[in-house]
Amino acid sequence: MSTAICVLALVVAGTMVGVELCVGFIVNAIFERLPDNAGLLGRADGARVLGAVMPFWYVASLGLSVAVAVTQWNEPRAGWAIVAAVLFAASVLLSVLVLVPINNRSKSWTPQSAPEDWREQLHRWDGWHYLRMVMIVAGLVALATATVR
Repeated sequence: MSTAICVLALVVAGTMVGVELCVGFIVNAIFERLPDNAGLLGRADGARVLGAVMPFWYVASLGLSVAVAVTQWNEPRAGWAIVAAVLFAASVLLSVLVLVPINNRSKSWTPQSAPEDWREQLHRWDGWHYLRMVMIVAGLVALATATVR
């Protein structure tokens, strides 16, 4: 059972990290280069779609990290799973306190309804997202270290 939990934790957290890296380094960069305000529409749609899915993915990654820590409790590697859980918990807090409010505003924006400072707000979101990416990549590395036998 412990092996299955470790594999599931790595798959769930690893795919989440992959999606967030793709958003941060590829998708948003593409949207930024689109002509006129087309990128605004893409970002708004991304906020709606990923905003509905990512909370479950983050909570699942956190929960599975805790499960790995519990199953490894008597092993020296349990500390790495705890580090992963702490990093994923911190990323959830950062998301809820900073990123989600910006995301909730931006998901309904259109070129006609967006505020004057929409680019600045999205760039602020990007900056916080980069910090979150560092946290979840470090969490994934800690989780992988915890599961190595």
